[in-house]
Amino acid sequence: MTNEPVEHRSPARATLAISCAATLLVLINFTTPIPTVQVLAKALGSGPSGQTWILGSISIGLAACLMVAGTLADDHGRKRIFTAGGTLLVLASAVCALAPTTAVFVVGRVVQGGASAALLASSLGLLGHAFPPGPERARATGLWGAMVGGGIAIGPVYSALLIKVAPWQTAYWIIAAVSALVTLWGLASLTESRAEQRRRFDAGGVVTVAAGVSLLIAALIEGRGGWTQPHVLAFLVAALVLLAGFVWIEKRAADPMLDLQLLRRPAFVASAVGALVTGIGVIGFMTYIPISAQKVLGMSPLQSALVLAIWSGLSFVAAPQARRMVGRVGDRQQVAAGLAVCGVGELALIGIDSASPWWQFVPGMALAGIGSGVVNAALAGLAVRSVPAHRVAMGSAAGNASRYLGSSIGVALMAAILALSPRGGGPAHEMSVGMNYAGVVAGALAVLGAVLVALCRERPRPRHAVEVPGELELERSA
Repeated sequence: MTNEPVEHRSPARATLAISCAATLLVLINFTTPIPTVQVLAKALGSGPSGQTWILGSISIGLAACLMVAGTLADDHGRKRIFTAGGTLLVLASAVCALAPTTAVFVVGRVVQGGASAALLASSLGLLGHAFPPGPERARATGLWGAMVGGGIAIGPVYSALLIKVAPWQTAYWIIAAVSALVTLWGLASLTESRAEQRRRFDAGGVVTVAAGVSLLIAALIEGRGGWTQPHVLAFLVAALVLLAGFVWIEKRAADPMLDLQLLRRPAFVASAVGALVTGIGVIGFMTYIPISAQKVLGMSPLQSALVLAIWSGLSFVAAPQARRMVGRVGDRQQVAAGLAVCGVGELALIGIDSASPWWQFVPGMALAGIGSGVVNAALAGLAVRSVPAHRVAMGSAAGNASRYLGSSIGVALMAAILALSPRGGGPAHEMSVGMNYAGVVAGALAVLGAVLVALCRERPRPRHAVEVPGELELERSA
């Protein structure tokens, strides 16, 4: 029990509640189209490529804007970026609800991604400022991580239930309304925080990273139709040039958006690698579980959403419990262990076909859910402590950018594997074989990620080391 006065704890509790509500909303919105993508595609006249854009477009806004949003939050005010993100989410959700074509809907989802980036980066930054290192911060980041699993659990079920009684547009009108309420709550209750010294705006870094990541994800989405298509190759080359330019600019900038010296920090590398592998090997694979359940077992969108909820629901339950391991098992070790459990769970899903009972999903989804919950909670704490206190929003943004870039890579990778599965035997057989291959790849990637994170060992600081301004605070928080 903390001895901090009640009047000091109340703002921190309000910050925790608002940050968790915003994160839950972002993940509900992120996963809303997953079980209903075929309904949306039919209503909007989308082809196979359009369906992929419906699923993946929000990741462009998220991955491209997260580090930008984190930097702006640290330098110009985390509450200010939070409310701007919430307002933008209201407007973008309305665009999705009013969309007459696939192109307009995709634009709305990209903007939703940018708004979500502002909410995610600023909310975890607000938590890092409100809660000092220790058990209270572990509890706060554990609850924040639980909202990731909770949103993934609720989003598909929410949209699958709603589409039974209302047009698909209703889901996005409700998201707009709830976004407005959360934004007003934040405006009334959050306390502003920012770095004591404002850094110069890194315009070159902002442009190159946003454009480079956007083109990379666009190439991954379009690559499903063939990796040798001229426009896909052009996107990939342009993305690589821009991202190389970003690294060149950051090395020379007086106030870089991403301090590349952080890559020498094992905790920061572990956070980025863990988040990237979570996106590729876990989220990418799980995105196709509802589609697989519908095509292989003939489930309805609601039934397939409930199958996915076995994974995401247990993730929601497990994340807050991870704080009980603080002091006995470090956050880096928790990430490694959680990824390993995810990998075992995904491998346990191999062998499901049209003759399988629905409950054959349960053991693998349950293991992957428990592992994901531990990973989500530990990654949140690791991202905050791996950077100096005045850069907490940027640290959270870098970790989340890795996660959503990874999810885009994962979705494209799983789509490519499914496309390569042997033809013949009917759609159900082709999907089951493809998902078995995908399960092997995803499980192996998760286990490999666990090994890589475990190898990011942190060395104790020598007593005679010279204290460098900006690094001392980082070492103490670590």
